[in-house]
Amino acid sequence: MPGPPPFEDSRRLTGPSLWLGSPGVVLEAPLPGAHEERTRLRWASLVEALRRCLGWADGPLCARVHARGATLAFTAPEDQLYTATELNEWAWQQALEETSEAAWLRLHAPGHPLVGDESSATATLMASAAGEARPDLLALLQESRLRGVPAYLDEAQLSLGAGCGHEAWPIDALPESEAIPWGRLHGIPTALVTGSNGKTTTTRLLAAMVAAQGVATGYTCTDGICIGGELLKPGDFSGPVGARTVLRDRRVEVAILETARGGLLRRGLAVPRAAVAVVTNVSTDHFGEYGIHALEDLAAVKFVVAQAVEEGGLLVLNADDDQLVALGPLHACALGWFSLKDDHPLLQAHRRLKGATCGLWQGHLRLSRLGEVHDLGEVTAMPLSIEGRAAYNISNMAAAALAAGALGVPPRVIAEVLRSFGSVPKDNPGRLERWQVGGIQVYLDYAHNPEGLDGLLQVAVAARPARLGLLLGQAGNREEAAIRELAAMAARHAPDLVILKDLEGYMRGRVPGEVPDILRAELLGCGLSGECLRTILSEEAAVLALLAWASTGDVLVLPVHGAEAKQTLRSLLNHLVAIGWRAGDPVA
Repeated sequence: MPGPPPFEDSRRLTGPSLWLGSPGVVLEAPLPGAHEERTRLRWASLVEALRRCLGWADGPLCARVHARGATLAFTAPEDQLYTATELNEWAWQQALEETSEAAWLRLHAPGHPLVGDESSATATLMASAAGEARPDLLALLQESRLRGVPAYLDEAQLSLGAGCGHEAWPIDALPESEAIPWGRLHGIPTALVTGSNGKTTTTRLLAAMVAAQGVATGYTCTDGICIGGELLKPGDFSGPVGARTVLRDRRVEVAILETARGGLLRRGLAVPRAAVAVVTNVSTDHFGEYGIHALEDLAAVKFVVAQAVEEGGLLVLNADDDQLVALGPLHACALGWFSLKDDHPLLQAHRRLKGATCGLWQGHLRLSRLGEVHDLGEVTAMPLSIEGRAAYNISNMAAAALAAGALGVPPRVIAEVLRSFGSVPKDNPGRLERWQVGGIQVYLDYAHNPEGLDGLLQVAVAARPARLGLLLGQAGNREEAAIRELAAMAARHAPDLVILKDLEGYMRGRVPGEVPDILRAELLGCGLSGECLRTILSEEAAVLALLAWASTGDVLVLPVHGAEAKQTLRSLLNHLVAIGWRAGDPVA
């Protein structure tokens, strides 16, 4: 019987990444061959030899060993990345064949390099590289760098400049350099926002602060693309596609781009430079994907955004996060620190050096910048704080305030936005939305990992509910340990009813009911009674069951993830408010 495939994934890296500082390719190699040093050394030697044959410049090679295998990456010309993936796959398979005793499934198709025949493989790769090469494209990219004009490239087009200062051309109809209006092309102020939790709220809040000056602002997040306050496209656009869409819109004068882990690992950084980058926090999530198995690995992924911070820019970090405190000083760019305590020793030391900080001081949010201190107002008067109970949103507000200051937003404007943002659901849809309906409180949120769920439940419990009802589910691509950790976090808050659900659209290889079964087992193991656990796979049906169960004084916590389910729930709750529904009445 043949063995498993010799690699799990092979892809292009179109920007700086965890492994490389410039474009290249990466391959995910599984056990057992990936842990054999002689195999990795042979792979590297084959890559180097083939790059010389192809006339590519020498560049970094990275073989990163992890618990389940190794990640193999190297730099390559931007116009020949598809050929580079073929080279990487062939070199790895050839190294396995020469050095490993394991049985591997040899993969080959006509037109691809043949494993076991180095001469034939070299000829195939040279033909592929010649067919893919675009010296005209490389020349324009090089000139744009020399002129300080950002460039954005994909399979369909090349754009030079950004937002209101860009022009774009089809990749198959590139102009001569002399025909390009270089004098009209320029970048725009850009902010990158990443982290495990709080990215979308921080992105939206920062965009509101910039827009409050009358500046045309575009932003991307996990819920869509917004230009000038209007939703352009719904969906998860926290990766390179969303970034390019905003940066190719001539209406946009400032771009705020949520930058998620997945896009950084799949394609690398989409933006060559930014005025400010924010890392909100790092918590255990998505372990097991792309060789990420530990918190320090995940932190390193988030810090990829630091590579884009331009001279004079600011990297905004959470001083309450140990991983960020440890890694922040390793980066050369200027740092700005935020904390729930403005007298945090790190913030105090940073201010003595005239560094930027933002923190909570005697119930007020205080911004320090350029040696001046600005009182941004009482936190309990800021809607996002939920009367001061939502500590994680206070952190998000501090992060956004620091980033806004770095983008030139006056403290007065920052304070004005903090006093109003979050007062209506459209400000931050899907994030800590609240309803008072029929004598019960309902919280709608995105909470998708243990830390996010903990923060949400802390807010709900602080409301002193008669009983607590919870909707609980998890995406199928999480490891079983991560699914159990989410359930254990829920159990700590002693909910009176937990309805377990599937996440439609996020099953990712799991069969219906598989994730709820894991959650149920962990909740029982944590001491919850089986009588307070139900499984209803549909999100909409699960919400209806919770509403039917609720009595006056209860609180319902609803982490709803499906876009359609969220819209249905909003419509339902608004309808119940409009008709004067009371807890105990039938729910249609």
